[in-house]
Amino acid sequence: MHLTLPLLLCLVGVSTVLGRRRRGSGFMYPPKHLLDASHLPPAQWFTQVLDHSEPADTRTWQQKYYTNDSFYKPGGPVFLMICGEGPADPWWVVGAYWVNYARDHNAYMLFLEHRFYGQSYPTEDASVKNLAYLTTEQALADVANFIGGMKESLGFEDNKWIAFGGSYAGALAAWVRLKYPHLIHGSVASSAPVEAEVDFTQYLEVVRDSLATVSEDCNTQIKEAHQQLDLLLVDQTGWDTITTMFKLCSPLNGKNTDDVSNLFTYLTDNVEEVVQYNRYEDKININTICDIMLNGEGDAIDRYADINSMILEEYGELCLDHTYDAMIKELQVTSWEGNEDVGGRLWVYQTCTEYGYYQSSDSPNQPFGDKFPVEFFIKQCADIYGPKFDLSLLEAGVKRTNTIFGGRDLKVTRVVFLNGSIDPWHALGITSDLNPDAPAIYINGTSHCANMSPASPGDPPQLTAAREVVNQLITEWLQE
Repeated sequence: MHLTLPLLLCLVGVSTVLGRRRRGSGFMYPPKHLLDASHLPPAQWFTQVLDHSEPADTRTWQQKYYTNDSFYKPGGPVFLMICGEGPADPWWVVGAYWVNYARDHNAYMLFLEHRFYGQSYPTEDASVKNLAYLTTEQALADVANFIGGMKESLGFEDNKWIAFGGSYAGALAAWVRLKYPHLIHGSVASSAPVEAEVDFTQYLEVVRDSLATVSEDCNTQIKEAHQQLDLLLVDQTGWDTITTMFKLCSPLNGKNTDDVSNLFTYLTDNVEEVVQYNRYEDKININTICDIMLNGEGDAIDRYADINSMILEEYGELCLDHTYDAMIKELQVTSWEGNEDVGGRLWVYQTCTEYGYYQSSDSPNQPFGDKFPVEFFIKQCADIYGPKFDLSLLEAGVKRTNTIFGGRDLKVTRVVFLNGSIDPWHALGITSDLNPDAPAIYINGTSHCANMSPASPGDPPQLTAAREVVNQLITEWLQE
């Protein structure tokens, strides 16, 4: 099953549908082949408050977290990684790059799972009624309450706390410093889209620019492929050709505009996802995509179909389920039990009520056609959660988010913002210094949350340098 959700995720640990398609909105897959289960810490559980805004509501639930005290020395700082819209994976406390910072600073490491995601279930199901407790403010209050609990149970009353996060969780790391400066001494916010926006047209524009770093002809060929797809949409013969060429699980009905829009988002996502997470050591990267489009056999549409076949094979999928109704039906499931894809429902809810982030085809300055306007994504909100989840509710939610946190004009100190030029999400992030105590590091040629990954021999020097700057900033913060 493929979902048309806003592709964001950079901190998830298992294959779950949490973003646009096969995983979706959250962190990179950890290279678990480097570690067996015996090296991973066990899950621990914190008794958390359900509704932080209502003191008389005494209901609680169990929130999952992981620890690593291997480097800690008494008096050292506490490093808290905030998980985003996906399961917290213990690999992150032993294998990700922030482990180097913990080693250098003798830090105690904590990794907290986000409410509703992974196994941190605050309610009996994910019904619309219960999703009212899935808000940014509740999630940040979870962090604050967790810190208070850990200070008491671990004796960390006088230790300095540094928050880390990437992607959506990167925004949370910045916002928790903004909202709870007495608890969080500093924050490292990686690839953080701090500006909520309904129609995120810049996303595909950055994808275009990123592909152009290989060759502008790569964009030209993708544009030609979409124009050829448009021509095939005019009659049954063309629909059948698309069905066969792109290995659809069921015949395309070109009169069903929702199915057509859904299909085009999936085909676009084949390229988007590669660009967003691009690493040159990966089997499939930007160069792979452009090599097929520039040097493959057949017309542009044939080569575009070859990319789709490659992605299907990579994910072990025999065909592409393009139907809108099937996607909506999956996102309407509210049960936790046996529903590994429930995270998609959760993240879409957050986009429908707080963020938008819809990567539409509304900009003319991108090569992916015009078949998935922002209205297509807003329609999904109503179809999944009910008619009240319309454009007016979304616009009010986006305005509220930016009013509460400040958008790209948030007022913080001791926060560093890291973004990569290849990553489309930098368009909603901080790419220039907010003030002398809230610097931005813009890393040319790198992708989503690249600085959070383990160091690799293929890392460009500017990425290595950025990681060192972060370490220097942490050193300075801990001396303040």
